[in-house]
Amino acid sequence: MARSGAVSEDGSCTSGAPSSSRRSDRFLRGLETASRITFVSHVHPDPDSLGSMLGLSFLVEYCLAKPTRITRDGPISRAENRAMVDLLNIELLPVDKISWHEGEAVVMVDSQPNTGRHNLDATCPLYAVIDHHDTPGNVEGVPFVDIRRKVGSTCALVTRYLIEQEIPLPKRVATALMYGIETEVSGYPREAAPLDDAAMQFLYPLADKDLLAQIRNARLPESYYESILQALQNAFVYNRLMLCWINEMDQAEHAAEVCDFMMRFEQVDWVLVGGVCKNRMILSVRTTAPGAKAGEVLRQVVGSMGRAGGHDRRAGGFITLTSTAPSAIDDVQAEIRRRILKALDIDEPRGRRLVPLREMLQNLQT
Repeated sequence: MARSGAVSEDGSCTSGAPSSSRRSDRFLRGLETASRITFVSHVHPDPDSLGSMLGLSFLVEYCLAKPTRITRDGPISRAENRAMVDLLNIELLPVDKISWHEGEAVVMVDSQPNTGRHNLDATCPLYAVIDHHDTPGNVEGVPFVDIRRKVGSTCALVTRYLIEQEIPLPKRVATALMYGIETEVSGYPREAAPLDDAAMQFLYPLADKDLLAQIRNARLPESYYESILQALQNAFVYNRLMLCWINEMDQAEHAAEVCDFMMRFEQVDWVLVGGVCKNRMILSVRTTAPGAKAGEVLRQVVGSMGRAGGHDRRAGGFITLTSTAPSAIDDVQAEIRRRILKALDIDEPRGRRLVPLREMLQNLQT
């Protein structure tokens, strides 16, 4: 097996095999003796991780005739993500129910080890890490590493592997990969590299357009609108930043959904949403600021209180709460507010409500 990876000049991190061989060849070569391959990703897997796992599973089964398993770490709650799993019939095994067999190889996609975003057993026989995030993980000793931080999606990397192997792609797999890329690069400004655009061009004629439309327009639960209402009632603008607080969320993914919605506000170029889900403060950040490095900013804000990471324009994280009493949540919100204002160099300690309190009260009376 190849030695663990190193960062190259183009921002990618690759395994130490000779550069003349294709990455897909090296990836497959290291799996030739495996008895089975299991694919894992981060908690609450998103379309990029789901599409990547499905694409690599098909690659391994087609080229090596090896049995594979695709897992989920925690529930999948976002409506579009659930629709993707259901409509494309992606069979997912809860990672906490998995037991590792002798000779098994584990492939981690769209994430990296030891980032605090996993519930993996320490005995997990990790063979490969394939990712595009800036979030620093510990890949020491991992035999195969392909981390390309300038690429917008992991699905684009997986599509490249499939193209290199000249594999006829089923509609189901092409649809999953295309939607995975689309969700990662559809924001503005786009976080896409030429590899993402080339992958989209390759996948478009192969994907099922009707299924894509159904996934994009998935029906939303009542809890989504409750979270939107709470966010509007607790949204504050500080110069070019908007902070939104949701005191109770049924689903962790609502923080990101609300953040996507609020980022459309014309007067800000940063949005941070914090929502309480069970015993955690779930954080989501979006920005349109050039060179923003949202992942680094959120890691700075969270610090030792929790875990965070992400892209240049988008980031997410969480803080484990010692108490969910209103006063304890207020304290955490105040500390996050102080830190994000400092990180963005905003000297405006008192924000203004997005929706004035008087208008909210008038609406309640009517």
